[in-house]
Amino acid sequence: MLNPRRKMSRSARTFQVLLAFATIVAQTQWASVSGMYCNDLTPSVERPHSASITDFGAVGDGVTLNTKAFQNALFYLNSFAKKGGAQLFVPAGRWLTGSFSLISHLTLSLDKDAVILGSPDSSDWPVIDALPSYGRGRELPGKRHQSLIFGSNLTDVIITGANGTIDGQGAIWWDWFHNHTLNYTRPPLVELMYSNKVVISNLTFTNSPFWNIHPVYCSQVLVQHLTILAPISSPNTDGIDPDSSTNVCIEDCYIRNGDDIVVIKSGWDEYGISFAHPSSNISIRNITGQTRNSAGIAFGSEMSGGISDVRAEGIRIVNSVHGIRIKTAPGRGGYVRNVYVADVSLDNVSIAIRITGNYGEHPDENYNKNALPTISNITFKNIVGVNIGVAGMLQGIQGDNFSNICLSNVSLSVRSTYPWNCSLVEGYSNSVSPEICEQLRTNPGPEQVCYNGNSYPAAAAQPQPQSPQNSSASRLLNPFVYISWFLCR
Repeated sequence: MLNPRRKMSRSARTFQVLLAFATIVAQTQWASVSGMYCNDLTPSVERPHSASITDFGAVGDGVTLNTKAFQNALFYLNSFAKKGGAQLFVPAGRWLTGSFSLISHLTLSLDKDAVILGSPDSSDWPVIDALPSYGRGRELPGKRHQSLIFGSNLTDVIITGANGTIDGQGAIWWDWFHNHTLNYTRPPLVELMYSNKVVISNLTFTNSPFWNIHPVYCSQVLVQHLTILAPISSPNTDGIDPDSSTNVCIEDCYIRNGDDIVVIKSGWDEYGISFAHPSSNISIRNITGQTRNSAGIAFGSEMSGGISDVRAEGIRIVNSVHGIRIKTAPGRGGYVRNVYVADVSLDNVSIAIRITGNYGEHPDENYNKNALPTISNITFKNIVGVNIGVAGMLQGIQGDNFSNICLSNVSLSVRSTYPWNCSLVEGYSNSVSPEICEQLRTNPGPEQVCYNGNSYPAAAAQPQPQSPQNSSASRLLNPFVYISWFLCR
């Protein structure tokens, strides 16, 4: 009988090969000007100083707790911050540790056979203040546990490796969540706050206690070439969550988890409105994933600081509940606007596109029930799907219609007799199959516009010379069907 660990490892390697193949196929199709603000970020900066975690007494046996070794190494390497920075190397081995904090001008580099293991003892994950844009822990009132790899007010930070692994050993945290025995909100695997020039690349993240990658109040962030894995039944194991952050590039990742694959956030109700740190200028490209509990690409529901100027292309989602989702509610305030999602392939997805105006989870009773969100300038283009349950559920808020929702060149093979459910939305469409709901059925006039993925609206989408079956999204279905077959073996 094949060892389950070896089977999972083989599956992950196979997915990386498939993802690389799909990326090569798509490179010429998805070229765009978005993401230029990340061009100067690279995971291969030459650091003049280097040390190994073993230099500080660390033992890679999977049993010895190495928190002090990581803390001491980073304290020492901080002396080189103004001398070109330093690299901390983690060699092959299983390095058990509690939470530790990074420093500026640092490369944390993992060997291909290195595994950083999160401690199963919650006391090894310090308790820290709630995020100001949330006002409390995301799961429980009060404080929250610090992430395994943490940093605040940093610049020039790289976390990388030759596909080494960071394993949160989250099963015990999931049990505490399900048994309602948590005292504080669970920790992410990586959280960087108030930081800039951040790169996270070429790693595998597994079994996070909570969210995986959480840049919050950051700028100039590049996340690329990651494999993120957690059981699809694991609670709230979001893949990548840029939160109140700007100039973010996320590309070339495979994610299979228990919640949203990539989700953009910006604070929660009155706290997000007051803190007023939006998420903007975000590029998402070449993402493949699966989630049985949520969405491939999501916005919110915490979006009270505002989300704008997002371009997502080359998205491949299989065996999931939602393909693309916007989540908001009365009391959120804020906005989601200037969003362009294109070249999307979906297979066995329950709801292809969903905009939800009643996602009504609130931090407390002090939110302003009259703070209505603005949802506008949202474009979905070149989307193809097979084995789809419902094409779309697009539902605004009474007295707060969601506007300028545009769909173009969308072809979905749908099982439902009623493929679209629309209310309190306005917009336009062309070349949509099955026929879209009446609210979006008209073609835009010469004075009306659909957002085209740049920082300004362009002329409204016109009928395409090619059929949906010949779009770039449909051309990706052949390798994608093989990925679906592999998932179902």
